[in-house]
Amino acid sequence: MPARAPSPAPLRRSWLTVAWTLMRLSAILLVPLVWGHVIIQDMLVGVHKISLDYVAMRWASLGWRAYDAALLCFAFAHGSNGLRQVLEDYIHGQTARRILRVALFLFWLSITALGAAAVIGGVRQ
Repeated sequence: MPARAPSPAPLRRSWLTVAWTLMRLSAILLVPLVWGHVIIQDMLVGVHKISLDYVAMRWASLGWRAYDAALLCFAFAHGSNGLRQVLEDYIHGQTARRILRVALFLFWLSITALGAAAVIGGVRQ
């Protein structure tokens, strides 16, 4: 009877595994959000018609504000995670990498919260 190969060990859910998964998910979600934005804003409406009044009219709907907040959140998460990956190529040492990860996460969280609050809650009715 031939010997069976040992089964692989289960994957450990580390921060890097979660970051890797979020990078892929944000990319998948960004594709329809960005193309929808481009098609609506640039092709259907036309860049020459976009004005402050148009933006105010569009943001009068909570759906459009949520769409724009999601676009902001996923794009900034994707970019911040990419920046973290690039910087970790040049930063050696676990402590420095941990500080970088925490600093970039706090930066992402603060900018995203500020942007989402401005987009969703900063519209006068």
